[in-house]
Amino acid sequence: MVFYVGLNERALTEKRTKATTTTARKAAPRKTAAKKAVKAVELTWANAGSKAGDVYQALAAAQGPLTVAEIAKNENISEDEVLVGIGWLFKEGKIKDEDGKVTLA
Repeated sequence: MVFYVGLNERALTEKRTKATTTTARKAAPRKTAAKKAVKAVELTWANAGSKAGDVYQALAAAQGPLTVAEIAKNENISEDEVLVGIGWLFKEGKIKDEDGKVTLA
């Protein structure tokens, strides 16, 4: 026997009906994430230099700090290619970090 303290008769009836009318739910179909196409980045000195030029031009045109995603979008290259170019430019001292964004030094 179950005792409900502080419930009126209507609430008690609702609790009983809910307990007796529960139905088995079907499992929802699993959603799978779409797989992204993986693009290999060619790591040669010529390609790295080319990507460094792309990054430098994007930063010069923006005249302010940009994120990696913004540079990739502006130059129509992948974020990995932007990172290759950033590495080259950091090594040469051409760019610096400013609040998590990249800007010309």
